[in-house]
Amino acid sequence: MGKNIRLSETVLQVYNTLTRKKEPFVPLEQGKVKMYVCGVTTYDYCHIGHARMFVAFDVISRYLRHSGFDVTYVRNITDIDDKILNRANANGELYSDLTERFIKASHEDEAALYVQRPDMEPRATAHIDEIIELIQRLERDDYAYKVASGDVYYSVSQFANYGQLSNKNPEELLAGARIGIGELKRDPRDFALWKAAADGEVGWDSPWGYGRPGWHIECSAMSTCCLGDSFDIHGGGTDLEFPHHENELAQSEAATGKKFAKYWLHNGSVRVDNEKMSKSLGNFFTVRDVLQKYSGEIIRYLLISSQYRSPINYSEQGLHQAQSALERFYTSLRGLQVEAAPDLVNSRFEKAFNAAMDDDFNTPVALGVLFDLAREINRKREEDLECATQLGRLLIKLGGVLGLLQGSPEQFLQGSDDSEVDAALIDSLIVQRREARENKDWAKADQIRDKLAELKVVVEDSADGSTWRIER
Repeated sequence: MGKNIRLSETVLQVYNTLTRKKEPFVPLEQGKVKMYVCGVTTYDYCHIGHARMFVAFDVISRYLRHSGFDVTYVRNITDIDDKILNRANANGELYSDLTERFIKASHEDEAALYVQRPDMEPRATAHIDEIIELIQRLERDDYAYKVASGDVYYSVSQFANYGQLSNKNPEELLAGARIGIGELKRDPRDFALWKAAADGEVGWDSPWGYGRPGWHIECSAMSTCCLGDSFDIHGGGTDLEFPHHENELAQSEAATGKKFAKYWLHNGSVRVDNEKMSKSLGNFFTVRDVLQKYSGEIIRYLLISSQYRSPINYSEQGLHQAQSALERFYTSLRGLQVEAAPDLVNSRFEKAFNAAMDDDFNTPVALGVLFDLAREINRKREEDLECATQLGRLLIKLGGVLGLLQGSPEQFLQGSDDSEVDAALIDSLIVQRREARENKDWAKADQIRDKLAELKVVVEDSADGSTWRIER
């Protein structure tokens, strides 16, 4: 059995959806973590809910690596699905052209949010052979059956533990289930493993005829192909818990006879101004919509300001608060030559940060530690610059575990990535103001101050000179 290999006063605890409780994290192989997360279906731009998933599991993978684990992080791409085919047909384009466009857009959005790419990013269409082989195994053991239409279904009644992940009673599911028009399945709870396709439709040859895979079987094939029959963490949004993850678990364990994933982690949903995000309510935001107004780091901060399992409320107020928080951090780092500072080893701040993250990746408490650290930097700056610089280096290090504070303070505070900010003009006005003050030309200095205020520039004077930042 493995154990947490980071020298720490606490042991990582994770909430396991399968057992409905927090458990010590003990990977299947000592020192190594295998993690699979359900990615996006590539028929449209990523929305804020997708961003929550990207960022949540990016933080988890970063912290596991920070803790000393050798992590293999796999996040799939669903590039064949009825939604994809319907959108491509509506657009009059090849489904593969549609998916390539939105895969590229997804990668751009992830990069803007400082999300590191997973170690492996399998696509469903590249694993058709493995999908077919997995269905054949299920059919051989009477967990799958073909109907006259050419569809192949998973037989839920054959799997004794169905409902264990979502904590649903199989008999209650049966009572509420219905068989749709055109479906020939034996049990209304059964789900499609293979869907027959007509000539001219997208599909592949198989032992059951021409067709394409069902959604659930794609993830079982991709995860086991990349990580083996059993692995440590299976993750995704809470909306996937049932039926997608329940079905994945059932078909995977039926096919292999082994425990599929040891820990199941689910990130919470995103609400917008305390309402469910929905196109019909007009409160649906894509990542690139929000990036038009706020930097990726601000959005990322908002998304980790709640613990990953909790629902999060997306609002303009929340984004403003995230912006203000980052300004406090970057202001504390301003002017410190952190590159030359030695590392602080096992400080009380790092211990507190690790203790927070060891409690099921509790990012709000971890951010609180970073605020304490920033306050200590500001306190030490006047009396012990060397100590303040070391603390600044630690702030950047711990911020990096959360995917924050990796840019320069000037870049963030002065908005150098904002095309509307004319830094050269502002620098010139700052120089003119300083010269006017030195010449005791107070009227001119006031005029320049008013001009800077119009540009939303906040000037901060000190004994070392004047600095400025944009008041967003």
